[in-house]
Amino acid sequence: MASGSSKTVIIAALIGNGAIACTKFAASVYTGSSAMLSEAIHSLVDTCNQGLLLYGLKKSERPADKTHPFGYGRELYFWAFVVALLIFSVGAGVSLYEGIHKVMHPEAVTSPMVNYIVLSLAIVFEGIAFYIAAKEFNRRRGKIPIWRAVRQSKDPGLFTVLFEDAAAMAGLVIAFAGLLAAEYLELPWMDGAASIGIGLLLASVAIFLCFETKGLLIGEAVSEEFSTSLHTVINASDAVNQINELRTMHMGPEDVLLAVSLDVRDDMDTGTLEDAIYTLERNIRTEHPEVKRLFIEIQSGEHHTEQVWLSQLKPT
Repeated sequence: MASGSSKTVIIAALIGNGAIACTKFAASVYTGSSAMLSEAIHSLVDTCNQGLLLYGLKKSERPADKTHPFGYGRELYFWAFVVALLIFSVGAGVSLYEGIHKVMHPEAVTSPMVNYIVLSLAIVFEGIAFYIAAKEFNRRRGKIPIWRAVRQSKDPGLFTVLFEDAAAMAGLVIAFAGLLAAEYLELPWMDGAASIGIGLLLASVAIFLCFETKGLLIGEAVSEEFSTSLHTVINASDAVNQINELRTMHMGPEDVLLAVSLDVRDDMDTGTLEDAIYTLERNIRTEHPEVKRLFIEIQSGEHHTEQVWLSQLKPT
């Protein structure tokens, strides 16, 4: 199940970031590095974020009830949106504030070797977490181009961790460069500049994640490939003359709602039609088990077109 693999990715990132955050905070206090403090805050925010994603994943698995007849799948989308806001407000905000303060009031970093050791270890641990997330992402996307796969992904637990880990790797490189410049070029303000760079990086990632999760929250259709496959399965039925309308919406990463209007053959009696619809439902769910809720409307193509035309005439 995709949810199980997503949980593994999130847990791996949570453990790694938690350990790294503790180490970075200790190093920042010992050396007084602004960039290291920004990195420590970054890792702490990432750790909290992964905890929220795990919470959202657990909540999204609750079964449907009377108050939520379509289930709780969107809980994950909500908490992923909260994560994006936290990255922007806490991670980016604190890093920018600390960086600007250190640029205006630069201080020499003491014991820089401690920072280099901590950053090197962090790169190794973050690299492992990023590798796990990227491996799972590549397995799911198949041959789809990376950027297109990200835009089409309906699992915020996976792509949020992927982008967080990528941002963490880039942030570590920025922090490393800032500390090197501060020490060897004797430019102490570069430590603060690195913190500002990390803040801008986090803000960019957060804004992107906000837009991605917002689309999932308000309701996104399945991918073009998924929709094409649904058309193929439905049109393969001998009972179907044509598909009048097909609408889909992701209620969760592995939870799709499908509503379809069909024009069927006129020479079918009620019993034969019921059997044909049952077979069609079974074929759809066999081909796409993600379709958890399926609604089929039988309507002639002529009447459906007329209904759509009349609805367009209604005042808004």
